[in-house]
Amino acid sequence: QVQLVESGGGLVQAGGSLRLSCAASGGTFSSYAMGWFRQAPGKEREFVAAVTWGGGTTYYADFVEGRFTISRDNAKTTVFLQMNSLKPEDTAVYYCASSPNWGTRASSYNYWGQGTQVTVSS
Repeated sequence: QVQLVESGGGLVQAGGSLRLSCAASGGTFSSYAMGWFRQAPGKEREFVAAVTWGGGTTYYADFVEGRFTISRDNAKTTVFLQMNSLKPEDTAVYYCASSPNWGTRASSYNYWGQGTQVTVSS
């Protein structure tokens, strides 16, 4: 049973930076890729970024616009999301998720963390 725990969220001013972490435990053999999603109040959960454990292949949502970087530390089974040049529109709960395959849709992911709040002030 895979357990994912996010951390690193907080309150920052527009233009600031945050680094989110997602620690995976409990059996990661079935995890091919890790993704970050976010959800703002009244909005659908949306894809942010994904990375494969094996090759480190990455993919980003268009709104990232080069501002975010997803990475992973295989030895620590931890995934990171470095967020720079944050905008108020980035305010949301950010979720880490695990997929046995690869995808940008929530349905591709079978394990989810509890989420960490990111708030960007004007």
